[in-house]
Amino acid sequence: MFDWLQWLVDRLVFTAAGLDRDSHLGAAINFFVFDSIKILLLLFLISTLMGFINSYIPVDRVRNFLSRNKLYRLEYLFASAFGVITPFCSCSAVPLFIGFVKGGIPMGVTLTYLITAPLVNEVAIAMFLGAFGAKITAIYVVTGILLGILGGFVLGKFRLEGYLMPWVQQVIANARGEEEMDLEVLPFSRRLQRIVKESTTTVRGIILYVLLGIGIGAAMHGFLPTGFFEQYVNKEQWYAVPVAVIVGVPMYANAAGVIPVIQTLVAKGIPLGTAIAFMMSVIGLSLPEAMLLKKIMSWRLIGIYFGTIGVFMVLSGYLFNYLF
Repeated sequence: MFDWLQWLVDRLVFTAAGLDRDSHLGAAINFFVFDSIKILLLLFLISTLMGFINSYIPVDRVRNFLSRNKLYRLEYLFASAFGVITPFCSCSAVPLFIGFVKGGIPMGVTLTYLITAPLVNEVAIAMFLGAFGAKITAIYVVTGILLGILGGFVLGKFRLEGYLMPWVQQVIANARGEEEMDLEVLPFSRRLQRIVKESTTTVRGIILYVLLGIGIGAAMHGFLPTGFFEQYVNKEQWYAVPVAVIVGVPMYANAAGVIPVIQTLVAKGIPLGTAIAFMMSVIGLSLPEAMLLKKIMSWRLIGIYFGTIGVFMVLSGYLFNYLF
């Protein structure tokens, strides 16, 4: 799909700029220019598509739908699917969590949404598509949805409501029975204008993270010897995946910053599942997220949440290593 872009970048870097195709610098700059343009294009297009979906299914309607309909055990699937198509990051944890539980949505279903949304969103899909292709992207999306469903279902069985902070429980008790206002319905032309504007804002807001991540990946791609990691991390080392998840927890980055680095690590010899487990941990289980969640959860609940999701991330890493 992007052969035309690779041809254009090759002409720009190797012909117009005169860089040596076989040099480390030439390889690094070619990687940086090609991946930057490709990922930003994909990000804008997929953000626009997700914007259309989200304009018809905003978060307030998701909350109302999940709290007012009998879904016959499909509520976890719906919550995980909504997590894919609606915007969310760990910075939104506090207001979203309170809003969902206020709406009467069970804790497990709410956690399903909160698990899925940071991992599988338009940014992650666009960058995964550009880095690894359609097949691996599809498997990643399905895995992220299943991770959210299983994680939320298991956590829901623990009956964790009593581990919420007292002020959150009071807010929920005071808000029972409140009705949500109907949302404004916009004509298609205004909806399109707003979506394109929001997509442009999304790209502009993370472009520095994209370029930084691709820049690091380009430097590693051009200058790090192929097979550098193979002698340290491989599929035969059973502990590589759990170690990758544990190492990722103290870090924090969004998909825009971490996926280009993961792409290069895979190209240099790290197994795909190990790299993806690390990425999931960085995006979905980070110390900054724990600090935000501390406003609404006790440390015991945060520990249970992180431990359960961490186990499923490890299992996902093993699955990808087995498949690829």
